[in-house]
Amino acid sequence: MERIWIPSVEKKAYNSIKEVQIRSELLGKRKVFLRGSIDSDLADDFLEQMMFLTQESKEPVDVYINSPGGEIDAGLLIYDVLQGMEIPVNLICTGTAASMAAIILAAGEKGRRFILPHSRTMIHEPLLRGGVGGSATSIRNLSESILETRDLVNNLLAKHTGKTLEEINEATSYDNHMNAEESVAFGLCDRIIRNPFDVKSVVQ
Repeated sequence: MERIWIPSVEKKAYNSIKEVQIRSELLGKRKVFLRGSIDSDLADDFLEQMMFLTQESKEPVDVYINSPGGEIDAGLLIYDVLQGMEIPVNLICTGTAASMAAIILAAGEKGRRFILPHSRTMIHEPLLRGGVGGSATSIRNLSESILETRDLVNNLLAKHTGKTLEEINEATSYDNHMNAEESVAFGLCDRIIRNPFDVKSVVQ
């Protein structure tokens, strides 16, 4: 079995030195990462981390997003968690926020959605994965479900970007890639920042 390398650092603890995973160290500094494909495991992990941080303090949390998107249901769980947060959350796109990840980025509180200068976003309609088969009724039901999902996510994008639903429908009718400047202009985020390590100083 291939061994997964987990970055760690050494920290002094009383008269000894202990090894601490970098992720745990950063979580203690209220920094959370949404990276890789969005699935139920990532969404559950995000929920657990945010629950822990909410109980620890009312200080802001920084969430760094670098994701190609993924499962819509899992993404909607992350969306709901963010919408229900009673503490400030800063969202920072660090690389790519595509598909469902772009919706999560857009769903942040206005003035707390950031993107690095060379990061990118992408929005599009929900994709049908795998082959389509079965009865005509099954195919019709699948088609109706996809259209309902499209309407749901496009309404969310319209709500958080300030665009009309018609504008969103047009913008998501193809793989719509945007650079940092275009992402801000579209309303997916608020500001380009150069220092992702000190978000507090740039929050409006």
